[in-house]
Amino acid sequence: MKQLFFIVLLVLGTTAISAQNTEQIVQEEVEVGDILRIGEPDAARFQHIEFPRPNFIIKKGGIANYKRVEGDKVVVTSIKETKDGTLEVKIKLANGGRFFGTHSVVTADLKNALESGELRRI
Repeated sequence: MKQLFFIVLLVLGTTAISAQNTEQIVQEEVEVGDILRIGEPDAARFQHIEFPRPNFIIKKGGIANYKRVEGDKVVVTSIKETKDGTLEVKIKLANGGRFFGTHSVVTADLKNALESGELRRI
């Protein structure tokens, strides 16, 4: 009985440790000031980078062309962990311009954006 209890405790402990390590690795990889590149989305639109909807871009006088931002270099301005445990980063264009001519900063889910290829390390 003691051996069974020990085995269950060991298995639960190792899974908890491995889950914590993956979050720390993602956070350690990207820091404030790092330069990333915007990649191509898997779907028709970006899912993990929260670009504004086209009607908001047009209302502010910008051009809603999502293909135009692919390949742009961006700088991480802040990293924040949300209540549900995801890492949210704020990014701005490295050249100092604005996304679509209207928005200077957008947010992204760091882990999912890196895994899907929407953001890439340089």
